[in-house]
Amino acid sequence: MRRILHIDMDAFFASVEQKRRPKLLGKPVVIGGDGDPTKRGVVSTASYEARKFGIHSAMPLRTAHKLCPYAVFLPVDYEEYSRVSERVMKVLGEFTSTIEHAGIDEAFLDISQISKPSDEIAKEIKKRIKQETGLTCSIGIAPNKLLAKISSDMQKPDGLTIITKEDIERRIWPLPVRKLRGVGPKNSAYLQSMGINTIGELTSVPLDKLIERFGKSYGQYLYAASRGIDESPIITHWEPKSAGREITFQKDIDNRQILRKILAEVTSEVVSDIRQRGYKGKTVTLKVRFSDFETHALAKTLYEHTDSLKEIRRAAFDCFNRLKFKKKVRLIGIRVSRLEKVIHFEAG
Repeated sequence: MRRILHIDMDAFFASVEQKRRPKLLGKPVVIGGDGDPTKRGVVSTASYEARKFGIHSAMPLRTAHKLCPYAVFLPVDYEEYSRVSERVMKVLGEFTSTIEHAGIDEAFLDISQISKPSDEIAKEIKKRIKQETGLTCSIGIAPNKLLAKISSDMQKPDGLTIITKEDIERRIWPLPVRKLRGVGPKNSAYLQSMGINTIGELTSVPLDKLIERFGKSYGQYLYAASRGIDESPIITHWEPKSAGREITFQKDIDNRQILRKILAEVTSEVVSDIRQRGYKGKTVTLKVRFSDFETHALAKTLYEHTDSLKEIRRAAFDCFNRLKFKKKVRLIGIRVSRLEKVIHFEAG
């Protein structure tokens, strides 16, 4: 039987900060932006103490400050979080080489070939991570990635949940439909308008009706996912589809020359990124968000793949010049997609 383990570090960024600053233990800690809640920025992670006030990821820092004015706000320190993440992933590599890194703080492991019982494997992983980093994690184990991901979130923090096919009706079906991966706020609200609030209620909708409402691909996914069916493999290596950068300004900008200068700088960063990773791109997309949150995305596809700064920058400015700037700009960004690995051939 297939056994997939999903590990999710508990409030990772905040936990790292509390570990290196023991005086923060037990206090509401919010990580995001440059740590100043009076400026624009969003919450990356909040400690469990802060979550009790309703603070959550992607919430504006200013909103988080209103909910808990005495919380400790800290800037994002990706260098430190990446360092700790590498230590966690190294521990996971002691158990199996079949690992899919799903993010800086989570991963999927295929433990099907390990002879030990699932609970013993999970407890050993939790113990080793605690020894190596001083941090806790939550683990879910199930027959596939979909159920393992749901399971790891069921007993946070420091939880361990094991789900079998026999448990789906009793433990998975009562959960809110938004617990299914890929069901965001918009689709969740639409399902609720159909009278579907739980995963179990979703199983009562015929496949043809789901396809009619959501299209073939997503409709089929909802039908299978609600029944705990997921055949997706553990991906141990993946190729990026795009590379991008975007900047949210502390104050809205209405000066086109300043915007052009910033766009040129951001484009240079993106091109440098794809070059370092050995890729060329073909489609360039400009993203602009105005002060009233109206957002535009304009794209240009080149004749061939390239990592030429001159060509990619020209495409970015072609998109820029097609847009009418009648309002101040809140955010600007660039993305290069349809990446292709550069292949070098050796002579002889």
